[in-house]
Amino acid sequence: MTKALQPRSPQMSLEEWKARIDLAACYRLIALKGMDDMHATHISARVPGEGHHFLINPYGLLFSQVTASNLVKIDIDGKIVDETNYTINPAGFVIHSAVHAARPDANCVIHTHTVAGIAIACLEEGLLPLSQKSMRFYQRIAYHDYEGKADDLDERSRLVRDLGSHNAMILRNHGLLACGQSAGRAYKTMYNLEKSCQIQLAIMSSGGTPIQLSEKVMQHAAKQFDRDDIPGGKRPDGWPSLLAYLDQVDPGYKD
Repeated sequence: MTKALQPRSPQMSLEEWKARIDLAACYRLIALKGMDDMHATHISARVPGEGHHFLINPYGLLFSQVTASNLVKIDIDGKIVDETNYTINPAGFVIHSAVHAARPDANCVIHTHTVAGIAIACLEEGLLPLSQKSMRFYQRIAYHDYEGKADDLDERSRLVRDLGSHNAMILRNHGLLACGQSAGRAYKTMYNLEKSCQIQLAIMSSGGTPIQLSEKVMQHAAKQFDRDDIPGGKRPDGWPSLLAYLDQVDPGYKD
């Protein structure tokens, strides 16, 4: 299991440094799973104890190059509030700022442009309850209609209206979004959403006839996943194991 290193700056709290390590790990995991899109899309995290201060990737770096120390601290308007040699893409924070501002529980927000995610986002029917993976999203996923590149501040109100209390959303014709109380929970949601999209595309391309599950079974399965995902519940989110895996294959995220 990974150990949080000491902050590089004496002015930085241990809580912020841990948040930086977790967020950098999330960037590296997304890259390792092939869910990144060069330097497009973002993952953001709230700085513990600092209200509306957030961490985001330096503009122009690949996800595999993000580290705990090069993450940039910004405010809710995307303005840099801490000394750094990097810039950010303010337009890329529009989606994230909307979710963070409206959802105090959303401490981490992940947005991706994967092939499978975009493909499902382009289908009128969206994500279908076909596999066990997708059951956790049955009647528990939001949809937001495409309005062009997400750089219009006016879109934020409609985006948070559509997201509501859900932790997963399909951005129509665009991509996927997941949020959570921690980087680990947000990553787990995005991982399962991405896998659900991949499975659906595999089923659709097989030429076979999908099994239609009953409403009773789908509701039952969704509630089972609800119980698994309760913070502090009996089922661990697997984050410590993922950090231990990163320590073996890509330990630079802690730099």
